Amino acid sequence: DDIIISDSDSAGIADLKIHLSKHFHMKDLGLLRYFLGIEVARSKEGISLCQRKYVLDLLSETGTLGACPVDSLMDSTVKLDAENGEVFEDTGHYRKMVGKLIYLSVTR
Repeated sequence: DDIIISDSDSAGIADLKIHLSKHFHMKDLGLLRYFLGIEVARSKEGISLCQRKYVLDLLSETGTLGACPVDSLMDSTVKLDAENGEVFEDTGHYRKMVGKLIYLSVTR
């Protein structure tokens, strides 16, 4: 599992790392730049979080990177039912994409 340690007290961080390393195998990756699909940038004003790369990767994976925005992706008058329509060949891929969209929406 991953963990972020952040504090204005660098001595406190060092002590915590020593304590944790006695109980867990740890690897210090240095300053945080990217974590769980979220880009992290530090400035004088504070810390900013951005999911631009995550969104671009998701668009690329779904083949919609160059797509133009539209008001509605489908005709709103179409009647949906279980008898007609195409069945997803790879339901695992569909579930994975839905999971990524849910993750994106809850980490905004």
